[in-house]
This record gives sequence, structure tokens and C-alpha cells, in this order.
Amino acid sequence: MWFYYALLSALFAAFTAVFAKIGVSNINSNLATGIRTIVILVLVWSIIYFKGEAKDMGSLSKMNIVFLVLSGVATGLSWLFYFKALQIGKVSQVAAVDKLSVAIAIILSVLFFKETLTLKTIIGALLIISGTILFALK
Repeated sequence: MWFYYALLSALFAAFTAVFAKIGVSNINSNLATGIRTIVILVLVWSIIYFKGEAKDMGSLSKMNIVFLVLSGVATGLSWLFYFKALQIGKVSQVAAVDKLSVAIAIILSVLFFKETLTLKTIIGALLIISGTILFALK
């Protein structure tokens, strides 16, 4: 089931890039990111409310909170830089370079979680990096 969620994530990420490119035209990219963040905030908290999941907040540990806050900071910074890049670059190039996050995540997963680095994973990461370089040189 994870694969279907990941495919949906990729699909919506592609729409994000296209819609954002149009949305950031002629406005400050930080303002655009702020508006997007408000929409996400309302959407996600509405889902949490309607599914009755807010009651689970009491089960959060300090470690959960610290790392979710750090993840939020990383996401926010990623979005700010992504929107700025979209504002001044081509969608195809920005989206491709953004996908370097996959190769970086593979490296971090090995370092932090001791995930196995297989030949298939190495080749996949190298292909992503190579593809990114090709798109960036466009």
C-alpha cells in the first residue's frame, strides 16, 4: 500500500510545481509560501478533526515533538527555497534538482538508520544524480 501513497505523493508534488510556478508569478515567493502553508494547515487540521485524531496528541513524547518540529523547520525552509527557485527557474529544472532529495535521503538513511545500501540502491541514486545534472545543464 505504501507504493500507492508514494505514487499519489509524486503526482500531487508534480501538480504542486506547476500550480506554484503560476502562483508565484509577480509576487514575493515568501508570501506565496505563506499562503500555501495556511492552506495546508487548514486542510490537514480539518482532516485530523474530522477523523477524530486530535485525541492522540497526548501520546506524543518529547522526542516526537522535537523531531517533528525539526522536520517542520526543514520543510518550511525547503518550501521557501523551492518557491524562490520556481519563481526564477524553469519548472522542469527546479523539480529535477529538488528530487536530489531522494539521493540525499538515501545517504542519510544509511548514516542515521543503518539501512542497507544495496547495489540497486546505489545505481538508482547515481541515476537520480545523473538525471539531475542533465536537467540542470539544460
